Amino acid sequence: MLVISSREFRENQKKYFDLIDQKEQVIVQRGKNKSYALIPIDETVKYFSEPKISERLDRSIEEAKQGDLVTVSAEKINHLLGI
Repeated sequence: MLVISSREFRENQKKYFDLIDQKEQVIVQRGKNKSYALIPIDETVKYFSEPKISERLDRSIEEAKQGDLVTVSAEKINHLLGI
């Protein structure tokens, strides 16, 4: 993991974006009390950041907490997927 200043990041953005693409963790410090993690945005992150998806997940988690669950066997899932 690399921790760099915001000035260093501004001066060498390409270098740090390339490192992030190579799975390196980069943290940018801004002042004494602020830090930011730089991460690539992939389709999974985009999917889960959609408000409708977040709402659906929150609702499902609440239903599960209340015991409103449906159990499905691995065989049934495989059958539905055609595996």
